[in-house]
Formats: sequence, C-alpha cells, structure tokens
Amino acid sequence: MSPTGPAVDLDRLNRWPGLADLPGDGRVEDLTRLKGGAQNLLFVMRRADGTELVLRRPGRYSGDGSATSLPRENRVLTALTGTDVPRPRLYATCMDDSVIGAPFSVMERIDGFMPRGDLPGRYATDRAWRRAVSFDLVASAAGLAAVDPDAVGLTGLSRTEDWAERQTPRYLRMLEGYRENAEYRENESTAVDEVGEWLRANPPTATRIGIVHGDFQFANVMYAHDAPRVAGIVDWEMASLGDPLLDLAWILTAWREEGDPPGGDPQMRPWEDMPTRAELVAHYAALTGRDVSGFAWFQVLACFRLASLLEGSYFRALNGGMDRRMGEGLHAYAGWIWSLAVQLVRRA
Repeated sequence: MSPTGPAVDLDRLNRWPGLADLPGDGRVEDLTRLKGGAQNLLFVMRRADGTELVLRRPGRYSGDGSATSLPRENRVLTALTGTDVPRPRLYATCMDDSVIGAPFSVMERIDGFMPRGDLPGRYATDRAWRRAVSFDLVASAAGLAAVDPDAVGLTGLSRTEDWAERQTPRYLRMLEGYRENAEYRENESTAVDEVGEWLRANPPTATRIGIVHGDFQFANVMYAHDAPRVAGIVDWEMASLGDPLLDLAWILTAWREEGDPPGGDPQMRPWEDMPTRAELVAHYAALTGRDVSGFAWFQVLACFRLASLLEGSYFRALNGGMDRRMGEGLHAYAGWIWSLAVQLVRRA
C-alpha cells in the first residue's frame, strides 16, 4: 500500500458499507495521494479488481466549510448528469466523520492531466494543440452557461436577486475584516479602494443568471492526453448561481499577454502563440450570443474577487491557521492580480 499518512485510514474505509455501491469489486488495496492544493486532499483509490476511483476529502486548511461545500458539489454534479458539461461522475458522498475522520466524496477518475508547469506530449510541441485546447476551455465555460439551472434542479442554489450590485460590497467587507491583523494592514494592496470604487461606479447594464463554477482555472480543469480538448472540470464546491460571464473572466485572470503588469509568469509552458484574451472573449460571444461590450466590469470583478480570496488565505496564515510560506506566496500572487485589475480599470 502506498503511504497515505493520517489523511485516510484504509482499514476503516474498507469497513464502510457504501463501498459495495461503488464501481469495481473487492477491497480498496491502495490509496495514492495526488498533487493538489491545501483546501482538499485527493487520492487515487484502487480496488482489488483494478478499478480506479478518486477519493476527495477536506485538507488541513479547509476550515469548517466542508459541511456545506461537499453537499453543494454533490448537488451540482448530480444536476449536470446528462448535460454536455465535461466533469467527473459522482458516485458517493459520505458526511459521516467516523468513516475516515472527515467527510469525503468518491468520483470517477478522469483520464487527463492538470495543465500546470511543463506541458506533456503534443501540447509541448504543437502550437495548434495549445490554441485549440484554449478555445475548448472557453467552449466548456460556454457550455456550462447554456445549462438552465431551473431545468436541472438547481433552483435556489444561491441568492440571485441584485447579483451584480451585491458583489463588490461583499468582498469589500471581507477585505475590511482582514484589517484586524496589523501585519495584513501593513501589507495590504493600495489598489483595493481604486478597484472597489470603479466596480461600484460602473455596474453592468444587464446580467443573466446561470450556473457559475466559481473557480474556473487551470488547477481545476483536466486536459485530455489524446486530443486538444478539456477532459473534465473539477472542484465544484464554489458553484453558485450568478452571471456566467464571471467564469470566462476568471479563466482570463490566469491568461498572460504582452502589455500585462510585470512579474506574472505563465502558469504553464510553453505559452508561445496562445490566443489573446480578446480572441477568447470573441469566441465565447460567438458560442453564447452574449453581448460582451461590458465585459471589462466582469474582468475587474474576477480580479477583485480572486485577490480577496487569496488575501483571505494570507490573513489565515498570519493568524496561524495556514502555512506561513504558502500564505505569503498567495499574497504575492494577489499582488499581481491587483496590478492587473488596476490596469484594466485605467484602460476601461
């Protein structure tokens, strides 16, 4: 058995009655930890007959949110059954801490890879593959936007009235709370007020309500090995109802192009010949029929929201609730996102 540490007790897992309802046969013989962030721990779970599944449980720094995040992800993945949205099939969710010491879910193992760092195979050598999968990433977001939340049973997933008007005050309150820590106050970005004021002064003239993944980024997608396409979108615990243009804007916070603020290295390599943000926005508009003339507000909001969440991790690290080095790294990344937001505001 591969070493798993205290995160999952294999003997206790094999005594779980729900194991009988999962694909495959026999005991779980091996749990192999997958690379991932601090919020959740992922394991490849191999049964005696060779069937491989993925077990996901809250990580060390996930806080108390698992009581709501796992059921939310369960509801959204179940609702998306039968749609064309690429995502893993959910097999089970267990909220009983006594089974492995924490709530967990078991889902399909997607045949693909997370596009971070050096790209493998033809992605590394063929510019056409890199461009094609970039457009397919946007097409995946467009496909999710096309799903009617009411038709798939997601009515009431989250509050939708005055959605646009509520976004900026929500994250300003979050940032204000971080200021109780003196060290955070000393290192807070000077861009907060400028970006927040611009968002409040320039709301979109129209929004549409749909399903929003909420964290649509390279760390939460899988690319197929055999073709330039998205094999699956993972980590749905931040899903909500809102304007799906936010997902497109969130994707583009990770994009890099000439003229960006300095210091923002691409998250994957090679990056040469990738589509521009403008090309991807135009592709989304063509697929969805959306008027994207007011997209700048969504781009700035995505930066504001992402930077606020990153600063939240930094705040927890300063208060001993997260690894200090990890928190400082996320704070540095937030600094680049703030710079991008300011650039977008001044160009708008």
